[in-house]
Amino acid sequence: MKKVFTVRFMAEAGIIAAVYFALTMAVAPISYGQLQMRVSEALCILPFFTPAAIPGLFIGCLLANIFSFLGIFDVVFGSLATLVAALITHYIRKKWLLPLPSVVVNAFAVGALLYYLAELPFWLSVLYVGAGQAIACYALGMPLFFLLNKHKDRLFIKR
Repeated sequence: MKKVFTVRFMAEAGIIAAVYFALTMAVAPISYGQLQMRVSEALCILPFFTPAAIPGLFIGCLLANIFSFLGIFDVVFGSLATLVAALITHYIRKKWLLPLPSVVVNAFAVGALLYYLAELPFWLSVLYVGAGQAIACYALGMPLFFLLNKHKDRLFIKR
């Protein structure tokens, strides 16, 4: 039976969580709200390379969401949205679809949170959050994907 939670797995997950959190905090003014663009969401492509990115992205997002004006609801539901998107991304094999789960899941989850908690228009919130996600995930995430893909054999354990 293959060991899943190795020291390397936990180290990768921890590094990814720390980088996600640090990137979110570094640009905190644009990381929260209806018009948001989390630069850290560029990391959404990482589950393609390593399953350690799934808990890493979840924990990083959970820590970043502690500072959200939406409070505990964003900590729970926003972080779960990132977890679901990362799980879906892990099973995608077509490179241009890798960012799509993060864009769609977060647009609707965060859009719903903004609608219920901040009383902002639902579809406008979905549109704005989705646009910010698309910029972060495609404009930043895909170049990161191509860079990492060139060096994947040295960076990641083959699965």
